[in-house]
Order: sequence, then structure tokens, then C-alpha cells
Amino acid sequence: MSDLPHPSAPPREAAPVPGAILETALYARDLDAAEGFYGGVIGLEKAMRLGNRHLFFRIGAAMLLIFNPEETVRPPQDPALPVPPHGATGAGHVCFALSRDEIARMRRRLVDAGQEIEAEFDWPNGARSLYLRDPAGNSVEFAEPRLWQG
Repeated sequence: MSDLPHPSAPPREAAPVPGAILETALYARDLDAAEGFYGGVIGLEKAMRLGNRHLFFRIGAAMLLIFNPEETVRPPQDPALPVPPHGATGAGHVCFALSRDEIARMRRRLVDAGQEIEAEFDWPNGARSLYLRDPAGNSVEFAEPRLWQG
């Protein structure tokens, strides 16, 4: 049997290609520590927190979602918001876009806050990256956007 459409069938519409990431999620059991790190140390704008379940930060037009994996593996309690159970174990990764100068300023802010820098280097294309760990062990990177440009 052929996968080709029948000659009289209307042409298939091409599937859309996403143009941006709207949200990304990391997991942390200690939301107070995550809030102190992402809101206090890094300076992200907190959008909302729901008890010990989740914590959301606004980053431009996107959102960083921090979920407690012990809570998100449970089935949804609100039938109006049937978000499927989810979660992850082990360290995740997020990378924030900053210019080279902003990375240097963020480095000073992080060191002043007692944060340990895990790695800092220039990629073969010349883009700068700086890495550290959040309180849950997730890998947090700051990099120049040109890291992924041509």
C-alpha cells in the first residue's frame, strides 16, 4: 500500500515550524533555594509561584519554569487544567543569552554572591560561555547569542 495521497485528494498543508521556545523547564525539589538563586542571585523577574509545586520566571517573551518533580509526577487535580504528569531526574541545562560585557558583569555578580564558576571559555567561533550550577545541580550557562549563529 502506498503512502502517496490519492490523486483527487487535496494537497497536504505543510506543518508549521516553531520560531522560538516559549518556555523551558528545570526541576528542583527546593523551590525556596531555586527562587533565591534565579530571582535573587541572577535577578530574573518572578511571574508566579504555586506553593511547593512550581515557580515561574519571565525572561523577555519566554518563561523559565521550575517544577518540583515530586509534585508534577502526580495526576492533575484541576480538570480545567489537565496538564499531564511530568518530571525529570538528574541535572538539566538552561542557557541565558548575554553579551560578552554582560557575561563579565554577571560573573562579578555571581562571585560576589558566593557562587562557584564551573567553567568559562570561548568556543571555536569566539562566543563566550560561563557555567555554574543552581542549588538543585542544574547546569546554568550564560553565552553570547552568536554561539549558535552561522
